Amino acid sequence: MALSREEREQFLAEPHVAAFAVAAGDEGGRAPLVVPIWYQYAPGGDVWILTGRESRKADLIRAAGRFTLMVDRLDPTVRYVSVEGPVVSTVAAKREQLVEMSARYLPAEKVEGYVDFAWKEHGEQVVIHMRPQRWVSSDLGRV
Repeated sequence: MALSREEREQFLAEPHVAAFAVAAGDEGGRAPLVVPIWYQYAPGGDVWILTGRESRKADLIRAAGRFTLMVDRLDPTVRYVSVEGPVVSTVAAKREQLVEMSARYLPAEKVEGYVDFAWKEHGEQVVIHMRPQRWVSSDLGRV
């Protein structure tokens, strides 16, 4: 059964690792790029991700102008939320955003070390905001 708006937004706000998908464009008949990604979301707002400024992912997002995230779980019930929408901004990432994202997914004692590593080794990053436009959701525990 489909989730209510409040349920799907709350589920998306939880720290799941998302399956990120974006059209591959004119890359010789390739399927969409689909990779795992960390993301940030608060109910009612935009989704944002961090990625390398010159990454394939960033190039494909610029070309497509939109992307999809899908998050799921298996326990206590099978539940998923997929959200797709247009990119509304792309800006240079700040270290504070990397800290925020890392703290969402890592134990507190690991955040500083990871941020130091990622800030130095991952190259210039951008923050890409997507406005949720189309939602698909279900919780099979309600069947």
